[in-house]
Amino acid sequence: VSAGHKSGETIEGVAADQVRLLIERIERLAEERKGIAEDIRDVFAEAKSRGYDPKALRGILRIRAKPREQQQDETAILEVYMRALGMM
Repeated sequence: VSAGHKSGETIEGVAADQVRLLIERIERLAEERKGIAEDIRDVFAEAKSRGYDPKALRGILRIRAKPREQQQDETAILEVYMRALGMM
C-alpha cells in the first residue's frame, strides 16, 4: 500500500485501503468520461462535415433529455412567443 500505510490500516478514522480504492475508481471513471467526451466531439465533427448544424443537434439533445410533458410545454410556449414576434 502506498504512502507507507499497511493494508487495512485506519488512520484518523479513515480506512486507507477504502479511500485509495474509491479514489482510483473515481480516477478511472474520469478517464472514461474524458474518452467519451472526445467520442462525442468526433460525432459532432462528423455531423458538421455532413452538413448538419451541431448547435441544432445539441438543442435537440437537450429537448430529448427532458420528460415528454416538459418537452411539449416548452415547445408550446416557444411557438406562442414566435407567433407573437411574427416568426411563424
